[in-house]
Amino acid sequence: MRAAVLHEIGQDKLEVLDDVEAVGFGPGKVRIRVRATGLCHSDLSAMGGVLPQPAPFVPGHEGAGEILEVGEGVSHLKAGDRVVVCWLPACGACPACKRGQTELCLAGFMNAGTPNFKRPGGDVFGFAGTGTFTEEVVVDAGCAVPIPDDVPFDIAALIGCGVTTGLGAALNTADLDAGSSVAVIGCGGVGISVIQGARLRGAAEIVAVDPIAARRESALRFGATRAIAPDELPDAKQRITAGEGFDHVFEVVGKSATARTAYDNTRRGGTLVVVGAGAMDDFLQLNMFELFFDEKRILPSMYGGGDVLRSYERTIALWRAGRIDLAGLITHRVPLADINEALDQMRTGTALRTCIEL
Repeated sequence: MRAAVLHEIGQDKLEVLDDVEAVGFGPGKVRIRVRATGLCHSDLSAMGGVLPQPAPFVPGHEGAGEILEVGEGVSHLKAGDRVVVCWLPACGACPACKRGQTELCLAGFMNAGTPNFKRPGGDVFGFAGTGTFTEEVVVDAGCAVPIPDDVPFDIAALIGCGVTTGLGAALNTADLDAGSSVAVIGCGGVGISVIQGARLRGAAEIVAVDPIAARRESALRFGATRAIAPDELPDAKQRITAGEGFDHVFEVVGKSATARTAYDNTRRGGTLVVVGAGAMDDFLQLNMFELFFDEKRILPSMYGGGDVLRSYERTIALWRAGRIDLAGLITHRVPLADINEALDQMRTGTALRTCIEL
């Protein structure tokens, strides 16, 4: 079967091969025919070594498709079921799950060390224990979440990561109040989803901050009240908040420099929500006095900071009701053979989300 493979960490292009085989099928597993998958910036981060991932590997973790086969012991799924791929499934038994913090379950991360594929030359891993830039993938049954028949595969794929992450950051982690002032730093697909979540909660001011003009224009269509370049943020802070700072600032880039900017533009007693996934050697510096004196809350948001399955259901309900726009997030579509074109679209910022159709 075909799959896009990164041979070594640090390479900037994928090779689409037709000699890849999905492996690991057995009890508790399912085989999925991938129909659509989104390109998330985390895929680029893993390719570049920012996020730890053994290589060679098949990127992709934001996918949807249909069940081809279920293993022994799998009773909630059957062949033909439409599913979204969940790269962070909850085991239900670990301390985090028992506390109700299922987004902190490590079961999914443990899968990342087991090869999902093989080639004549050896084993191939799947990113985040999945790997959806492929025609078929074998995953734990918990990674396959059934979706209603009226949800298209491309929409379902977005729900698998970017939309859940962004909406959840606003609705679960920040839990922002109506009338709040909000700034979102980084307005790709996840940042736009944060903006939609802030709009749902009734934020009075939603300032989108991004260096790319096309993304700023998109942010306005999705609910931002203003869209500015990064160097315009100090002026916006002064004009909108009289210099006090925003009630909630979302960092959706994953770098210490933008996190520091986000902190500086959060009002005293306000909330900085860290949504971007950054590198282990990139440190955010805060002095102990400002940390004490400003009383700003710093809230990381892992995969939307809430129960993933409930978040999926909520997102589908909001989409059905026309309260959020998911189709508009897909600005480009390419076949798997053109996956490197999709990578370029992500790197240059010309795409909010590129859907790879299989």
